[in-house]
Amino acid sequence: MSEAAIEIKDLRVDYGDFVAVHDISLSIPYGQVFGLVGPNGAGKTSTFKVLTTLMEPTYGEVTVAGFDIFESADEARRVMAYMPDLAPVPSDLKLWEFLDFHADTHRLGGGKERLARVDECLAIVNLSEKREAWCKELSRGQTQRLILAKTLLHRPKVLILDEPASGLDPLSRREMRLALQALANEGATVLVSSHILSELAEMCSSLCVMNQGRLLASGTAEEVKRQLGNAERRFKARTFGDPESLASWLEKRSDISALKREGAVVNFQFTGDDDGQENLLADLVNAGLKLRAFEEEGSSFEDILVSVAEGNRVE
Repeated sequence: MSEAAIEIKDLRVDYGDFVAVHDISLSIPYGQVFGLVGPNGAGKTSTFKVLTTLMEPTYGEVTVAGFDIFESADEARRVMAYMPDLAPVPSDLKLWEFLDFHADTHRLGGGKERLARVDECLAIVNLSEKREAWCKELSRGQTQRLILAKTLLHRPKVLILDEPASGLDPLSRREMRLALQALANEGATVLVSSHILSELAEMCSSLCVMNQGRLLASGTAEEVKRQLGNAERRFKARTFGDPESLASWLEKRSDISALKREGAVVNFQFTGDDDGQENLLADLVNAGLKLRAFEEEGSSFEDILVSVAEGNRVE
């Protein structure tokens, strides 16, 4: 088995003169929920179409679970599953009938064996109590989870989910997140897209940000936030004593800027890395400034994505 569940090298997708995906490379290991986030038009859907063998790229190399998706497309399809955004479900079937039909298309054994897998997938997405309900009776969140259950029927090693939490209420998003994280804990790899960065930050072990066909940052949620946020860190501090003493001390440092007092709180920007932040805190203590609070205020995920969509970094 390949070390990476998904390996993308120099992938490019052109639509005439328009470049939808611009030479991206990405390696995603097994056992992760990996997020691909970006505004509409970032290139997420085109990337997914290539990964799921629905479209040929201009050029590039892609393997899924060790299979080259161009040379071994059939083998790659057997080990992956794709869940598009807003996939339809029939109104005249019960949940178990809908899943049983798709289990049959995957040739998942005889009646009892197949129905056992249907019930297992319903349990994974917490829909066992709805087994006999009609598909048309489901809420938006329940429908999304039913589609996820269908996606899981043939035990794929790699799941590719396009906006699976789109339009879901908080409870439904939580149910979806728990189901995906449980699958990753069992060794599957889940690649999930969204245009909501905070949504993926809660759901994913790692993620990357894409805009205008390019990958801008990747890593954990905090690493991505750091890469795309302000190079200067914003802090607020409060002491047990006079805040003017703290403000005066900070003003003398060359790595401090944009200092502002708001009542008992002193806000400022600091230029430095993690070690620099540690040294700053030690210097404050050594200077006899008794801190009551010392907190970093980073750019919000919403601010970051808005800035990405506008083609800028957060300033």
